Amino acid sequence: MWFQIYDPLGNQWLSAFVALLPILLFFVSLVYLNLQGYVAGFLTVVLATLIALFVYDMPLTNAIGSLIYGGLYGLYPIAWIIIAAIFLYKLTVKSGYFDILRESIIAITPDQRIQVILIGFCFGAFLEGAIGFGGPVAITAALLVGLGLRPLYAAGLCMIANTAPVAFGAVGIPIIAMAGALNFPALEISSMAGHMLPPLSVFIPFFLVFLMDGLKGVKETWPVALVAGGSFALIQYLTATKLGPELPDIASAVVSIIVVALFLRIWKPKNVFKFDEEVGGKANVENKPNYSVGQIILAWLPFVILILAIIVWTQPWFKALFAKDGALNFLVFRFEISGLIGIMQNIPVVPEPKAVNSIFTFPLINTVGTSIFLVAIITMIILRVKVSTAIKTFGETLNEMKFAILTIALVVGFAFISNYSGISASLALALAQTGDAFAFFSPVVGWIGVFLTGSDTSSNLLFGGLQQLTARALDIPEVLFLAANSVGGVVGKMISPQSIAIACAAVGLVGRESDLFKFTVKYSIIFVIVIGLFTYALAMLHKNGVIDLLAITTS
Repeated sequence: MWFQIYDPLGNQWLSAFVALLPILLFFVSLVYLNLQGYVAGFLTVVLATLIALFVYDMPLTNAIGSLIYGGLYGLYPIAWIIIAAIFLYKLTVKSGYFDILRESIIAITPDQRIQVILIGFCFGAFLEGAIGFGGPVAITAALLVGLGLRPLYAAGLCMIANTAPVAFGAVGIPIIAMAGALNFPALEISSMAGHMLPPLSVFIPFFLVFLMDGLKGVKETWPVALVAGGSFALIQYLTATKLGPELPDIASAVVSIIVVALFLRIWKPKNVFKFDEEVGGKANVENKPNYSVGQIILAWLPFVILILAIIVWTQPWFKALFAKDGALNFLVFRFEISGLIGIMQNIPVVPEPKAVNSIFTFPLINTVGTSIFLVAIITMIILRVKVSTAIKTFGETLNEMKFAILTIALVVGFAFISNYSGISASLALALAQTGDAFAFFSPVVGWIGVFLTGSDTSSNLLFGGLQQLTARALDIPEVLFLAANSVGGVVGKMISPQSIAIACAAVGLVGRESDLFKFTVKYSIIFVIVIGLFTYALAMLHKNGVIDLLAITTS
């Protein structure tokens, strides 16, 4: 057996500084050296492995086992979910029905303030829930430019609108990945995030209008902003706390779009706002295609089926079929990674030593990625996409995703070797010495993580272990800090270099990334400070016995 060491240099802060070096290298590689994500990930993995071997005295077989487990987990189920989701989206584009879906939203109102709410906030959240990973901002920003918005505004507004849904993006993978890596119930993290995010979800539509048209615009559109944000927040809360992390974005977005569309049948703003009448005025209204109700229903049908499929996949009775004594257990493959056998966690804040998980589980059917892939097959049939086109589309998806998949595998590998070597614990034990003040900095850590990686998933994997162990050291429910990492990360998305690059490319602003960064950075900082204060307040209320966070997340 090998017991993890948490203070290899005899000084907790010095050990924590060495443990921080791989994260600093990742930051420098992305921000200053402008390296590709997979290159930065590879260099970070190499440095983390060297530190694990020569500073933390981790046996080579254990280090290799950690990297293998992390890489496999990055490929399946994480990358599989992303591949299936993007494949489904591409099939709707290839069929031509995605244009109908898009136009069904655009046709609802000519007011660009409300179009930004519908497309940037509601539809962007829908895309975030379905595909995530940069796609929503690129698609929605391009749509808004096509409707007459100035490119910088379109990109900036979509970046800000994309905050509320990020924690549950790509069918909940940020929370699912962190829960899997830490062996913590995903529903509990989802439930806590579901309590923390709704106020932000209500606020965002108002804030978008304020940025476009000031207080005058808010006064003129507050009813529809309240309907959009309120309906979104309500469904986000219900699904996140009752069903888990897979559905909140998709369900909230669909309900919000429907409710806003119905509300606009009985209410209109007194003044129709457009940035530029020549670009966004008559032409768009006059050239609007006329689609039948049947065509619109068919365009939305794949995503309705997706919602139903995910509901089934998350039900206890369905999961029970694949349990060890379930009828379909033979479709779940489990194998032990020998390199992980014998690693013992002996963290001071944990009552007794515990062996790390060395069993890798490969659920062939019982994973969200497979449910999405099956929906994609159904979509191919109902939208009459040729088999040859679908095969070609799947190949295109794999080709476009190859570097993203490699980056994910490397980042998850780094997360696992950090957790299994004791590196994360070193950082956590040092930060725990800051006392209760860490409750404020908990979401800031997630914010930094998303800034560095461009992904709430990657941030959760990088810092989930740190958050968990620090919470234990401070005697605060770890679910609060785990959720705070993800919630803080959502407002880091709007300043992530990767997200900014994607948004600029989508609206033709390549080379003006600094302008977009200046547009969003001040709001990102304000948001994360507010979230930090909110997290600190929750932690202190729990410690003083005013509220019971554990009861909230497990009820």
